[in-house]
Amino acid sequence: MSETSAEREARRVAGSKPVRAAARAGLLANGIIHLLVAWLALRVAFGGSERADQGGALQTVAAEPFGQVLLWLIVAGFAAVVVWRAGEAIWGFRYVVDTGERARKRMFSAGEVVLFGALAVLAGRVAGGSSAGGGGQGLTAQLLRYPVGRVLVVVVGVGVLAAGVIMVYRGWQKTFTEDMDLYRAAPPVRAVAERTGQFGSMAKGTAVAIVGVLVTFAGLTYQPTRAQGLDAALKTLAAQPFGPALLVVIALGFVSYGVFAFFDARYHRV
Repeated sequence: MSETSAEREARRVAGSKPVRAAARAGLLANGIIHLLVAWLALRVAFGGSERADQGGALQTVAAEPFGQVLLWLIVAGFAAVVVWRAGEAIWGFRYVVDTGERARKRMFSAGEVVLFGALAVLAGRVAGGSSAGGGGQGLTAQLLRYPVGRVLVVVVGVGVLAAGVIMVYRGWQKTFTEDMDLYRAAPPVRAVAERTGQFGSMAKGTAVAIVGVLVTFAGLTYQPTRAQGLDAALKTLAAQPFGPALLVVIALGFVSYGVFAFFDARYHRV
């Protein structure tokens, strides 16, 4: 089936140099946010009560001089990532011969569209002076009012848990390197990019999996207060035996992922 003129134009925009350049800036901003989340998580590990998630990181940016301007730039970068990833989800990875693998990569890009779209909305709310939100508890409470709501919450929780496990697997197997042009990098740079991506993906995946467990538990027990996001997951971890030490490891993993994001912004096939 031949492409329509509208489809050709959409594909051209998604792959244009301005969008690709802005997408790299969005990946870079994502790295900075992960570093801020790591800093907040470390403070929680040592007894602080800061909000240790993307919302807390964005609020930290907002409190700095020219913070609002920086936030709107972050919104633009995240929006560009959404456009670029949407193009990948629809037309991308034609260099992959195996059709099943190509489909999996397109599905991953579709997931990134949702992720960065949510981050763009969150950053826009903070830039506009609104609250960063409370982690989905209100939505869960509304869903649990309906007969099918419990099932939906459990399905979402299991999906988030699966996403965390997949992230851990991708880190362990270093599959994230498949879509990067690391052959252009010097061997020491390539080694650092691979190691930071590996450790960072596994640590972040662990945190995401904990979020999935909390959401699933909320659906199974009709307790919407348990359906919190990353902040609650990290604080739940901190409250366990040896929790602060484990949280420090997770925080260092977020540092590692943040550093990897800088390499990803430079070497990803955009």
